[in-house]
Amino acid sequence: MRKPLTKDELNDGELLRLSANGDEEAFLSLYRRHQGAVFRFALHMSGKRETAEEVTQEVFLAILGDLPQYAPDKGQFQAYLIGMARNHVRRHLRQTRAIAADLIEVSERQQDHSGGQLLDELSKAQELGALRKAILSLPASYREVVVLCDLEGVNYVQAAEQLGCAVGTVRSRLHRARSILEAKLRRRERCPA
Repeated sequence: MRKPLTKDELNDGELLRLSANGDEEAFLSLYRRHQGAVFRFALHMSGKRETAEEVTQEVFLAILGDLPQYAPDKGQFQAYLIGMARNHVRRHLRQTRAIAADLIEVSERQQDHSGGQLLDELSKAQELGALRKAILSLPASYREVVVLCDLEGVNYVQAAEQLGCAVGTVRSRLHRARSILEAKLRRRERCPA
């Protein structure tokens, strides 16, 4: 006789159905399964850990009331969640009217770093900071494709599904975004601030 499936072994549709009927364990399984992707998307889009945490919480609280609005035949549940996160991040950015200027928190370095290692690490941190700043300065539609395709490793078809646009649109936005980023980073190399 087959052993019944645990909540973590059920598919998203079954977990959603159980969640809609008040099953807390099913909802927690959905949360554990998808919160990382929602958080990373919100973090890359906003540049702020606090905003990403808030957006993730808002998305999962909202799905408790929105479960009837999700239609499995329209796409994957994670794409639905990313779409919600996208809207929440945009609202946060509009409300605050500011994109985080301070993207990198410099962690405390161990005392035994040699001067060369420390300079290399600081240089890499500055380059990474410049890239993050450049990504955050992109228009939202370009930033979204960079976050999904380049940072999260999502393929074009999945990105198109998550963003609700055509695959060709994802490709063209990504191409344009990469060109803009390259130009910004070249300008930075020529004229360091």
